[in-house]
Amino acid sequence: MSLTKLSGERFIKMVIQGSKNLANHSKLVDALNVFPVPDGDTGTNMNLSMSSGAKEVSNVTSDHIGKVGKSLSKGLLMGARGNSGVILSQLFRGFATAIEHKESINSVEFAEAFASGVKTAYKSVMKPVEGTILTVAKDAANRGLSAAEHETDIILLMEEIVKEARSSLSRTPELLPVLKEVGVVDSGGQGLVFVYEGFLAELKDETIIQSSTIPTMTELINAEHHKSIQSHMDTEDIEFGYCTEFMVKFSEDNQDTPSFSQEQFRNDLSAHGDSLLVVADEEVVKVHIHTEEPGEVLSYGKRYGSLINMKIENMREQHSNIVNTAEEIIQPREVAQQKPYGIISVAMGSGIADLFKSIGAHSVIEGGQTMNPSTEDFVNAINEVNADNIIILPNNKNIILAAQQAATVVEGNVVVIPSKTVPQGMVSLLAFNPTIELTQNEQLMTDALSGVKTGQVTYAIRDTNIDGLDISKNDFMGINDGKIDVTNEDKVAVAKELLDNMIDEDDEIITILFGEGAAEDEVEELVSYIEAQHSEIEVEVHNGKQPLYSFVFAIE
Repeated sequence: MSLTKLSGERFIKMVIQGSKNLANHSKLVDALNVFPVPDGDTGTNMNLSMSSGAKEVSNVTSDHIGKVGKSLSKGLLMGARGNSGVILSQLFRGFATAIEHKESINSVEFAEAFASGVKTAYKSVMKPVEGTILTVAKDAANRGLSAAEHETDIILLMEEIVKEARSSLSRTPELLPVLKEVGVVDSGGQGLVFVYEGFLAELKDETIIQSSTIPTMTELINAEHHKSIQSHMDTEDIEFGYCTEFMVKFSEDNQDTPSFSQEQFRNDLSAHGDSLLVVADEEVVKVHIHTEEPGEVLSYGKRYGSLINMKIENMREQHSNIVNTAEEIIQPREVAQQKPYGIISVAMGSGIADLFKSIGAHSVIEGGQTMNPSTEDFVNAINEVNADNIIILPNNKNIILAAQQAATVVEGNVVVIPSKTVPQGMVSLLAFNPTIELTQNEQLMTDALSGVKTGQVTYAIRDTNIDGLDISKNDFMGINDGKIDVTNEDKVAVAKELLDNMIDEDDEIITILFGEGAAEDEVEELVSYIEAQHSEIEVEVHNGKQPLYSFVFAIE
């Protein structure tokens, strides 16, 4: 079996298989996060990005490979999340550009397309770092160019590309010392290898079946909702009227908490309604159910720990609106009145979102660690804000590239302030001046980023050693501007030591954003400590309601 010409139809199948293979291994890629923090999301971001590309090409009916490539590029571009997802989208943007006008391609053109993708991806990153997905892509593409000089069989060529991608991945710890220290390979590079392995499997007629554990809760919920055809139902026929979703973060400290059995949990909840979905891991269980008594369902869930991310919707009211809308002539959606400036911020936690709105943000996109917004999310927010000048505050280093990519695909004046943390976003927003030009605001708000220090307290998800610091699973960690500085099994002790390390004589104010893992008495103890040990510091406290991070400190 050999293949000397690659058609659009065959390339579509390759993309779909690559997407499936990545989806099947996305949790493994997530687990390769260097820091032992509970927010490793490289696999999730790459999976969602690649899935968007696969969905787009699955709708292509043409056998023209150039058109398929263009469709893949579009899907990846709009679905790109996080740095890894954006880089993946750029790799295939360059790939698509190289084949844009071709009906089909041979082995040389196939190899050149991979090389074109690498060039585009490197240009998209301001400071490329070797030992990452970029290196794996570059090494694999170079091997492809070399092999194509004598190899006409695209299947054998892809074998060489995959072989070198794997080898390059194994070398990433030698290029990035932090990977070697922790004992992992680069997560983005691993994700790319899974995509390429999926391509090869398709070329060799090896079918990859997507794992049954891969569909997200949102996808499962959508499937449940669409089992019934809304327009053929009467509102009064809806037996269970409240779509209820929530998560329970398991409690380990409370001795009265019953042991968790997913089967028992599901069986108990099934008596309260239908369309029940239960997804659990070691730390949380996520629930979706249609019920008449959402309060009883929530009370049951609370037996096992803390309730988070709750959402209750009245389906009877929604259905009535759907039916009424279908019977009327749909009016154009009302757009916000055009204004000189529109500020878009990203926030994780409803309390932090409210805080950004209170200090001037016009639109807040929910997101942050573990849930990076896509390029499309930013594009939609830009259109809805409807302003002459748009300023975006990503507030997370892994979201900046997606925001910048959105700025390039929309018309108008859009700038991205490279805020890497929520505290940076806050001080930057406070520096905004509505009476000056956009370029002046961009400079002013960017300069403000250096005026704040960020501290974070979270927990470790595994045992590790990093920067000479021994860290045990479930211990708390104090992170000082991105570097793990303190670790201890006592959360408040970690917070105190972290603050002592961060506060210096020039600091004047500290803002405490406490999250879902912080109790009121812990917050009070921390405030009292600061007032006693650092009496010259003014303290502000806000309930950020952020998950994963018990405390976020902004020190100015």
